[in-house]
Amino acid sequence: MKTLCFTLGLLLLTACCCNAMPKALQFNTAPGNCCFNVCTRSLPLKRVSSIAKTHSSCLNQAFIVQTIKGRQICYSGTFQWALDVYNQLHIDSSNQQQ
Repeated sequence: MKTLCFTLGLLLLTACCCNAMPKALQFNTAPGNCCFNVCTRSLPLKRVSSIAKTHSSCLNQAFIVQTIKGRQICYSGTFQWALDVYNQLHIDSSNQQQ
């Protein structure tokens, strides 16, 4: 009986301390950066530090713009200004790598 209790206790302790968890058991499977509110005013390009698309599993497809001051602003995935900035910055960076 002592061995059974010790084994179950050790198994429980291991399960509690282990960070690896199968995806099916995770409660929050959404990625960290999704947009729920979007901005409709464009920014001057000189204030944009980077731009990225939200993860495909986000409810709203959008762009996250990082300003030079570190602020993150969401824009709709269909907002023309954001599309233009995304294409411009990603075309420029791919040309620089070649």
